[in-house]
Amino acid sequence: MIQRRISKQVWVGGVPIGGGAPIVVQSMTTTDTRDVKATVRQIHELEEAGCEVVRVAVPDEQAAEALREIKRQIHIPLVADIHFDYRLALMAIDAGVDKLRLNPGNIRDPEKIKQVVRKAKERGIPIRVGVNAGSLPPAPVQIEAKRAGREVPHVPRTADRMVEAALWEIRILESLDFDQIVVSLKAFDVPTAIEAYTKLAEKVPYPFHVGITESGTPRTGTIRSAVGIGAILSRGIGDTIRVSLATDPVEEVFVAYEILKSLNLRQRGVTLVACPSCGRAEVDQLGLAAAVEEYLKKVKVPIKVAVMGCVVNGPGEASEADVGVAGGRGKGAIFRKGKVVKTVPEEEILPALLAEIEAIARERAAQGAPSPAD
Repeated sequence: MIQRRISKQVWVGGVPIGGGAPIVVQSMTTTDTRDVKATVRQIHELEEAGCEVVRVAVPDEQAAEALREIKRQIHIPLVADIHFDYRLALMAIDAGVDKLRLNPGNIRDPEKIKQVVRKAKERGIPIRVGVNAGSLPPAPVQIEAKRAGREVPHVPRTADRMVEAALWEIRILESLDFDQIVVSLKAFDVPTAIEAYTKLAEKVPYPFHVGITESGTPRTGTIRSAVGIGAILSRGIGDTIRVSLATDPVEEVFVAYEILKSLNLRQRGVTLVACPSCGRAEVDQLGLAAAVEEYLKKVKVPIKVAVMGCVVNGPGEASEADVGVAGGRGKGAIFRKGKVVKTVPEEEILPALLAEIEAIARERAAQGAPSPAD
């Protein structure tokens, strides 16, 4: 079991983040926030997929004005993503958002920062400080050297600069007696992200939002995100995650849960175990696995299903699943909880396996299957 870092707990709407709470899955809309209908429709799709907190971009006043109606029509906490303009932050809070993604250092004017923090504190709204490796300010040693006319010294490692930038932003909020803080340290380079999160975890008590930024299209981005986010989570670091992919954000939610399931940190929906097939397979294991995966998209309760193609690893893997099949010699042995319930010819494997899955799903639904937060 992964020993998780225990952080300070903050609440985003009715969702706890940190303090040992289940790791929360987030995503961000790709719609124009000013288009309320399209944004709400996409958020509903994300809700259905299991997204627990959703973020929207707020680039101008029209987008900020749309937040109230968006919030009214959705069921999960809403985060306003704001840069530079403190007025948009104040409008977002008035609209009823549940959290701000805002770097106070970008506002610069101390009085304007105070206004935002004061109102966030009054409404009980957390602020996420987000450091991105691609937009770091110059290192203080560089700034001081230029001012003094000295030779610019060696620039610190990117991870150290990220930690330094995060601490600077955090101290601005702490100086205003604000501690409802979430922190992210995102980078495209996986080792840099791992190093930054690991170093900051030793310095602050706040919950961490974990992600690999600009990770790419689904094929490459899923791998980069799984490696990076998975490595950070495996160190016990992380209280909420977002997988950033250049595609429909619903896919981000799916990948996020698969990462969490692979580390035994969350369970939602089906876990499919399928062998890669090889020359030993004596049934159409690849076609069978694809058909089962398509069917499982509609199953919401937690079930572990194994689709195995031969007698080497098949029986062992299938027997450890809730339900599974081990193929061989043109037939398949159907398992439930380690016991063979029937053996059927190859052409009957798929309907027989789906019937067993449906039976388990009905049983667990009737018993009250664990919610996504369990």
